[in-house]
Amino acid sequence: MCIGNVEEVNALSFVTRLQWFFKWRWGQYTLAITLMAGVSILSTIPPKLIGNTIDHIQKGTLTSSGLSQTVLLLVGLALLLYIMTYIWITTLFGNSALVEKVLRGRLLAHLTKMTPAFFQRNSTGQLMALATNDILAIGQTAGYGVMTLVNTLVGASVVIITMITLVSFKLMIAALIPLPFLVVVISLLGKKVRTRFLDAQASFGKMNDHALESISGIRVIRSYVQEDYDTEAFDTVTSEVMDKNKRVSILNALFQPLISLIVGVSYSIGIGYGSYLVLENQITLGQLITFNIYLGMLIWPMISFGEFINVLQRGSASADRLDVALSQEPDLQDGEALVDINNPTRIEMRQLTFTYPSANHPSLDNISFRLERGQTLGIIGRTGSGKSTLLKQLLRQYPIEEQKLFIADYPVEQIALDQMKRWVAYVPQEHLLLSKSIADNIALGKPGASLEEIAKAVEMASFTQDIAQMPEGLNTVVGENGVMLSGGQKQRLAIARALLIDSEILLLDDALSAVDARTESRILHHIRLERAGKTTLITSHRLSAVSHANWILVLNDGRIIEEGTHEELMLFGGWYKEQWDRQQMEASLEDEEVILKDSDA
Repeated sequence: MCIGNVEEVNALSFVTRLQWFFKWRWGQYTLAITLMAGVSILSTIPPKLIGNTIDHIQKGTLTSSGLSQTVLLLVGLALLLYIMTYIWITTLFGNSALVEKVLRGRLLAHLTKMTPAFFQRNSTGQLMALATNDILAIGQTAGYGVMTLVNTLVGASVVIITMITLVSFKLMIAALIPLPFLVVVISLLGKKVRTRFLDAQASFGKMNDHALESISGIRVIRSYVQEDYDTEAFDTVTSEVMDKNKRVSILNALFQPLISLIVGVSYSIGIGYGSYLVLENQITLGQLITFNIYLGMLIWPMISFGEFINVLQRGSASADRLDVALSQEPDLQDGEALVDINNPTRIEMRQLTFTYPSANHPSLDNISFRLERGQTLGIIGRTGSGKSTLLKQLLRQYPIEEQKLFIADYPVEQIALDQMKRWVAYVPQEHLLLSKSIADNIALGKPGASLEEIAKAVEMASFTQDIAQMPEGLNTVVGENGVMLSGGQKQRLAIARALLIDSEILLLDDALSAVDARTESRILHHIRLERAGKTTLITSHRLSAVSHANWILVLNDGRIIEEGTHEELMLFGGWYKEQWDRQQMEASLEDEEVILKDSDA
């Protein structure tokens, strides 16, 4: 038997991509393949024994001792084949499970190194499909695919050679005439299976995206009374997935009927032509029965061939998809001439301009400032003015111009990315909370933190009273993405998480927007007190959150329009003073309303 050119290319491509695994586990694969070959060889003995026994019966030469020996030998062979089969199955499919585990680990490790641009190019649903369906298909090819290939090549070869040597070459040739047609048909089907499987996987990724968005945004969907519309939209997506998988299944379903048809033709030729040879005394009746048993043993190799093509097409297509994802390099990598800096004694931007990869207009334009260690920088401005983008430059998520951002008078290109990450604690506007306890969420950046350290961070974040009112205190499970917590509680939990690691640089990106003015004041007081000598950068719409800062930047459309201390900006009389006066007036009105409500009560 031979495999078509396309299948040869796919098999070679698949082996090339997984050669690291096959080299690593070559001993286990050698053992499994050797045992499979041994099973195929030993399986040819029982049919020969049965044929000899029938010939002895026909001639009347069968003795009780001879029959006993044959039965004992068959039982012994059955036990030996059972043991050998058990060993190769556990070995081979153990490797299949192992390659899935390793690939999922590699994929996750790769994803953790990727910058935001990667996740803009690849949707969450597609990445989930890679980690589930695609890696499962690769594992099946590395296990079940290897089994079917060995059964096809070794099993068929052993049976055919045995037919020639022990029965009749002419009968073997006649019975195997239909097999070339099987190769041609399966090769043609294999090409179509690959194409349709890729389409099915793509639609599966879209379904994952829709399901993820629906579950995470269920409260918004309900608030706009869009449950029926979302259900109908999801039904459309799942129908597309079902239809495309049906198209794959239709092709897969054609394999078995074709194989059965060709096997049936082979049986017909074997029995018809074999009976003629018996009548002509060219073979014995026992040899004919032995031959038909061998022909039956060819059924599984034929089926294995179809299964191998099917599994190979799926595995090769999935390996292509996974290879594309893993081959993408991070947009930002360490430079060659790195320097070793103990502490970020100074942060400085020198006319930094930054544009997001997918944008045409710069989000930051000619930004310059200098911040000494232990100082606080406040960053304010209208929505979309570039406040968050400025903070993200210290997170090193996107490439920037060289010689524009300096840490301790060294350009960031010369500082290792991991070193920068160790210096920085970041509280974003959108908080990621795990479906674990409050203590586990706070200790995310410092898993070995003691309860005393966690309690101190909670106190600094002014979160102690809220936790005391929860049913299990620090052990209270917050639910998926903190569904059990209010907006202000989520913010304070995220602040506690950042304060726990006591980093050299703390970035608060509008992290106090959901707390009242008094809570904000307490948190800022704790931060100034406990983080003396360490650097803090704060963005906020509420000017009271940055009024204590050593230096304040006012941004508009990515540019600095005002800068200075709180007192200097108030004297300047620009946008900062207008906003300060407006916010103070609003705060006074709110206080008056509270007083009136208390008096009425």
